[in-house]
Amino acid sequence: MEQTHTSHNGSTATPGAQRRVLVVEDDPTIVDAIATRLRAEGFLVQTAVDGPSAVDTAEAWQPDLLILDIMLPGFDGLEVCRRVQAARPVPVMMLTARDDETDMLVGLGVGADDYMTKPFSMRELAARVHVLLRRVERAALAAATPRSGILRLGELEIDHAQRRVRVRSEDVHLTPTEFDLLVCLANTPRAVLSREQLLAEVWDWADASGTRTVDSHIKALRRKIGAERIRTVHGVGYALETPTP
Repeated sequence: MEQTHTSHNGSTATPGAQRRVLVVEDDPTIVDAIATRLRAEGFLVQTAVDGPSAVDTAEAWQPDLLILDIMLPGFDGLEVCRRVQAARPVPVMMLTARDDETDMLVGLGVGADDYMTKPFSMRELAARVHVLLRRVERAALAAATPRSGILRLGELEIDHAQRRVRVRSEDVHLTPTEFDLLVCLANTPRAVLSREQLLAEVWDWADASGTRTVDSHIKALRRKIGAERIRTVHGVGYALETPTP
């Protein structure tokens, strides 16, 4: 049975004011804690406790962001993400109780933008929600103010205006986070960027505890554009390889 709750937050404007967040989680303690924190941040919040009700609520309510547990009754969060993203692009934060990189990569592969492993701090969750929404705003601004030209690095082509990537003239679907990560690497090709630098540039997140997020997004990006295009410098970070002149 679907259970949803709407916040009628009458507080003054905050960074999250009027933004809608759908929290999909079947643990009542966790979902109440997340909803309470986000409402305190000024967000409008609804909740769903299973896969089918999550998809229905997302279609009816049109949230600006989803916080989505992987393990759900009905069908899992991965299937929720697939169905919601097929209908309408929306940033997704995945939650998982298992510190399993396979789950994380699959989640990123179906359109999630970030993930957090339980247990997590509500402060960090709220900060990452703000970061994801700012990234969407930056992407919309970039699309409205196109940069001239297309960056070509061998068979890799990055179109900033349309936020499109092609490899060997074939379109490659990237999530907004993956696109921003690739652009960050492409801005200084062959230069090694540390995980902390990438975390700060792409996620606006300075806490070194988030560097595994970088690693998982790099792995997902490699699967899409070719593993040979991103070089790992062990103990340091990553570099985008380019053809030798």
